[in-house]
Amino acid sequence: MSSFVLCTLSRTLRSAARLGNVGKVDLASVPWRSRAVGTRHMSYGRIVNGTGGKRVLWVTGGAAAVAGVAAAAFSHFQRAEMATRRDVVKEDEEGSIAERCRAFMSPPVTPVEQLEKRKGEIRTRMEMLIMQTQAEFCRALEEVDGGKFRVDRWSREEGGGGISCVMQDGKVFEKAGVNVSVVSGFLTEEAAKQMRSRGKVLKGKDGKLPFIAMGVSSVIHPKNPHIPTVHFNYRYFEIEEEDGSKQWWFGGGTDLTPVYIDKEDAALFHSVLREACDKHHPKYYPDFKNWCDRYFYVRHRGETRGIGGIFFDDLDSPNQEEVFNFVKSCAKTVVPCYLPIVRKHLNDSFTQEEKDWQQVRRGRYVEFNLVYDRGVKFGLATPGSRVESILMSLPLTARWEYMHEPRKGTKEAEMLEVLRNPKEWI
Repeated sequence: MSSFVLCTLSRTLRSAARLGNVGKVDLASVPWRSRAVGTRHMSYGRIVNGTGGKRVLWVTGGAAAVAGVAAAAFSHFQRAEMATRRDVVKEDEEGSIAERCRAFMSPPVTPVEQLEKRKGEIRTRMEMLIMQTQAEFCRALEEVDGGKFRVDRWSREEGGGGISCVMQDGKVFEKAGVNVSVVSGFLTEEAAKQMRSRGKVLKGKDGKLPFIAMGVSSVIHPKNPHIPTVHFNYRYFEIEEEDGSKQWWFGGGTDLTPVYIDKEDAALFHSVLREACDKHHPKYYPDFKNWCDRYFYVRHRGETRGIGGIFFDDLDSPNQEEVFNFVKSCAKTVVPCYLPIVRKHLNDSFTQEEKDWQQVRRGRYVEFNLVYDRGVKFGLATPGSRVESILMSLPLTARWEYMHEPRKGTKEAEMLEVLRNPKEWI
C-alpha cells in the first residue's frame, strides 16, 4: 500500500465520528464548517465595487512592496508557464475510458472494462483523475529533466494495487516519485474498534467493513538547492455498512519546501492554489492554508517543514459532486504551481555551502515524515504494506549536523526565521 492510502486509513480511525452526508446546498450561500478547527464560518466573501465581478486579493505586510513582487512574479511566471503547456492528457471527462487511458503512464489499476461499465460513478471518475494527474505531472517533469520515469506496477493481495513512477538521479531531479494507488478490502476488527471508541458505531457485514481507497501522491527532490521540493496528495475513501449505505470523504493538499526563500516563487505557488480554492468557496484557501501550516510542523524543532500550501481532510460536504470538482481543481494546479518555478531556477549556480544547507533541510524533511506523518507511521506498522512506496517520499541524500545553526544575517537564517514564523505570501 502506498503512503497516501495508509494515511487515509489511519485518519479513518480518528475521524469516523464526523462522517456523514448532507443534502445539496449552494456553497456560496451557506456557512461552511471547517473540520480542522470545528468552527462555523459565517463569512461568504464579497465582490468589491469596481472590480468587474472579480475577487480582490488583499496584500499584507508592506502592501506596495509585496504587490510589486507579485506583479513581477506573474510577469516572469507567465512567460515560464508557456513552456510547460502540452497536450498530454485531456482535462475533461469526455471520450471513452479506453481512449483516455492511452495517455496514462500505465493502464489503470482497475480493468478498463470495469471502469467503462461504471463510468459515471465517483470512484471511476476519481481513478481516472488520479491517473491523469500522474501522467500530466510525470511528463512535465520528464520534459524539463530529459530523463524517463521507471513505471512500476504492483498488486496487493488483499485487493487492488498501484502504479509507482520514480525517476532517480536525473539531470534536474535527484529523486522524483509520483504514485497512484487503488486498494480495496475490509477494515480490520481493531480499526473498527477504534472507530467505535470515537463515538461512531459502524455496522459491517459479518463484522467487516468493506472499503475502497484511492489517490495520487508525489514528492519531488531536485538537485539544485534553488529549486524547491514539492509534495502533493489527493485521495478518496469510501466504506460500506451492513445496510448498503456508503460513507465517503476526500482529502489532500499541495505544499512547497524551499531551501532558500524566493518571494516570487512563494507568491506564484500560493496564488495558483488560492485561485483553485476560490472557485469553490472563499474560506477554502485561508482555512486550508492554516491547516497546512499546522500539519506540516516539526514539533521537536519548532519549525514548519516548508512554506506550506493547502491541506484538508475528511471533506464530505456539501455533496459528493461538488467536493470532487474541488479536488479536481486542486489536482489541475500541480503543473502550473510548480513547473514555472523549476524552469526559473534551472540554470542557477550554487556553492558547496548552499548544497550542504540543502542536505540539512532534507534531514528535517526526513524527520517529519518518519516521526510525525500519520500515513508513514501507520503504513510501516501495517502487515502487507509496500515499504518502497511508503518511503518513496524520502530524498536520495540528506545530512544531519550536530548543533547546526546558521549564522545571523545569512540567507539560511532568513529561511529558518520563516519556518519558525509562518507568514502570508499573497
